[in-house]
Amino acid sequence: MSAEPLVVQDVTKVFTSRRRGRDGRRLRVHAVDGVSFEIAPGAAVGLVGASGSGKSTIAAMVTGALRPTSGSVRFGGVDVTALRGNGLRGYHRDVQMVFQDPYGALNPLHTVGYTLTRPLENLLGLSAADAAARVDELLETVGLTPARQFAPKLPHQLSGGQRQRVVIARALACEPGLIVADEPVSMLDVSLRSGVLRLLARLREEHGLSLLYITHDLLSARVVTDEILVLSGGKVVERGVTKEVLQHPRDPYTERLLDAVPNPYAEAET
Repeated sequence: MSAEPLVVQDVTKVFTSRRRGRDGRRLRVHAVDGVSFEIAPGAAVGLVGASGSGKSTIAAMVTGALRPTSGSVRFGGVDVTALRGNGLRGYHRDVQMVFQDPYGALNPLHTVGYTLTRPLENLLGLSAADAAARVDELLETVGLTPARQFAPKLPHQLSGGQRQRVVIARALACEPGLIVADEPVSMLDVSLRSGVLRLLARLREEHGLSLLYITHDLLSARVVTDEILVLSGGKVVERGVTKEVLQHPRDPYTERLLDAVPNPYAEAET
């Protein structure tokens, strides 16, 4: 597990559209425009915005799935955008992703035990016996107990919340320093969301994880983040300590995001 900061410096991502403008040139879309932030070891930062605000594009650049058009992403002093082959493979051991869709993130033909064993054997080189013991530990850690009951199950035998806990367990398998959670509760029933959010908050505290939490819901960010950046049109329109932004939003866009959901913290202590 790395004790290094993630530093995103002035990243911009421009996509070229198939559509053409009046001059015949293909249109260029600025999905992310000059975004900078840092996540210290053990800290949690939220990227909040509506669909199309650029937050998932930033996540893809942080994980190395996309390269920025300009700017840099550095982790532990290493330029992530320059990594290739084994270097990128090693980076993926230390930076793991929790995806939005727990139904699509798991292979329906593989058991929970097999899903968790693969990264343990392939990335950490554990023996079959050691990997099996580690699978039990991971399932216990994410609250799927007794572990021996869940390991042989297939994804269709699990609830949405249980599937997302398996996804989180897989992300923890290689003991990463940073987890990127992209809308991890948006596809879950409301009754299950708080449990997964509390799990992420507990894992961060107990394992010293850094967290990049991506959501359209400002209130869910309150549970797991220290600081939030509000994105609109690929740009940061507001940033600050999570509690302060929720209680005293300065940008009209942030106010609209808060108005979209009931806010029990609006009258909280200042």
